[in-house]
Amino acid sequence: MNQKEQVRQFIESNLIVFEDEADLKDDDNIFQLGYVNSLFAMKLLNYIESEFNVKIETDEMDIKNFSSVNNIIALLDRKLGVTE
Repeated sequence: MNQKEQVRQFIESNLIVFEDEADLKDDDNIFQLGYVNSLFAMKLLNYIESEFNVKIETDEMDIKNFSSVNNIIALLDRKLGVTE
């Protein structure tokens, strides 16, 4: 399973809506759409740091970095030095 699939699976397993109500797209803002709550932000941060063995610095703790699957992957790519 690649990183994007791992992140998507983690988010989908923590949705606060019924599964059939959510059609999560990679660019969807999970906070604006109400798919997750504020407590989920800390859970997501912990998951990213432990699962991908990265340390999220204070200046990277911008909600935009965590608001969608694509934004999370972009953050991980920067942290891991991945270039396209």
